[in-house]
Amino acid sequence: MRRPFIAGNWKMNLNLASSVSLVEKLIEGLSGVDGVEVAVCPPSVYLHAVCQAASGSILGVGAQNVYHEPKGAFTGELSPAMLKDVGCRYVILGHSERRNILGESSEEVNKKVEAALAADLTPIVCVGELLSERKAGRTHDVVRRQFDGSLSGLTAEQMTRAVIAYEPVWAIGTGEVATPQQAEEVHLGLRQLLESRYNKQVAEAVRIQYGGSVKPDNAAELLAQPNIDGALVGGASLEAEPFLGIIAGAKN
Repeated sequence: MRRPFIAGNWKMNLNLASSVSLVEKLIEGLSGVDGVEVAVCPPSVYLHAVCQAASGSILGVGAQNVYHEPKGAFTGELSPAMLKDVGCRYVILGHSERRNILGESSEEVNKKVEAALAADLTPIVCVGELLSERKAGRTHDVVRRQFDGSLSGLTAEQMTRAVIAYEPVWAIGTGEVATPQQAEEVHLGLRQLLESRYNKQVAEAVRIQYGGSVKPDNAAELLAQPNIDGALVGGASLEAEPFLGIIAGAKN
């Protein structure tokens, strides 16, 4: 049985005080919660403070990006070892905003995935199609291409330590959300890709999150689908009440 995993991607939001305050409220709200893995991914400048605030709790912390080199003259970048040093356990890679706004390729994502795994960080690897691609009937082709490129060369053991997040770009921050049936169809397709590349055991082990306007009122139905193992949450993770409501949907 795959353990549900709910992660909050704070993107470029909040400040130092509100980040720490949110963590404190989440820890209080998570008291007694069992069977759900929970993490938050703050902006990099707040990682140290958030890790300190979450220390000793069930709340994990992740970064929103990492660079694939261990050290060197790479101004503005952070290495996997630096993330581990401040207390991170996870890192989001290949988010659509990095792919489509910042021009990050699947080949670059792949290097970062390898580097994250080598540092014992759990990569949350994002895939998903644009609205134009869905309308053209290319969803599965796009997702497969991103899957193949971003996760190229991973051993079966490495793959089981990664998380995949399906995020249809047209549903991120738009208020639109894939229906549970639309999301489940893509998640099932990803599971089949895993089985085709590896085997049934790997396919059954890897967790696949859904992301895209997840809220407390739609979380339970989405998370009830057999191949949806959690959520990568954007806007609703910026306040304790809605984020805890989504976690409750996973718990139920």
